[in-house]
Amino acid sequence: MTRRRPVRRRTRRPGRRQRQRDAQLLVFAVVAAAGIGLVVMVVNWLLAHWWVLVAVLVLAVLAGAGWLSGRQQRARWEAVRAQGRRYGLPQLDALHHTRFEDAVRDLMHRDGCPDAQRVGGRGDLGADVKATDPYGRRWVIQCKHRRNGAHGSPVGTPDLQVLNGTARQVHGADVAVIVTNGRVTGPAVTFAKQQRLHVVDRRTLAVWASGSRPLWELLRAVPPPRRPTSQS
Repeated sequence: MTRRRPVRRRTRRPGRRQRQRDAQLLVFAVVAAAGIGLVVMVVNWLLAHWWVLVAVLVLAVLAGAGWLSGRQQRARWEAVRAQGRRYGLPQLDALHHTRFEDAVRDLMHRDGCPDAQRVGGRGDLGADVKATDPYGRRWVIQCKHRRNGAHGSPVGTPDLQVLNGTARQVHGADVAVIVTNGRVTGPAVTFAKQQRLHVVDRRTLAVWASGSRPLWELLRAVPPPRRPTSQS
């Protein structure tokens, strides 16, 4: 009798899906190991350089404080705007200088100057706010904000000289004004009178900002109206 050759059993190879799952598990294991290794390295490095972690925490605290301060500032600003554009000196003192310029612009708008705009910034040539009043007069205003209010450095003659040199010649002002929440020196006031400039000091600003009278009713020797406009 002829012996039959033993039948070899074929080894079952894994299917395509199984190979894909195995490959994915392998990749996941490699990535996880690399991630854990990286975390361990970072932790060890931070433990050896603990001051870096302290610096990062300090910066984070400062950034958070700055964000919170900005949010509170915006909240105060919106609260003031909701009061019909009336401001108290403490509110004006607390503003950033650009917000102070915005407040002056809004007060001019409240007084009947719909074209009032803030133009302050680099290269403003002494003009922070421009506006045309209902009587056709062109106003050019330079703002000097002092964080410490009456205790800050006073506005001096050089500040008035800048306004005097550009307000009329460059910006075509009929009324050139400097507005500050601080003090103004005596020589600066004298210079302003000599050059037909107008100074709104802390006291005048308080009356203007908290009331409803337009600025031209609070200042002396304002130029006469031009031909009345449609807003007159």
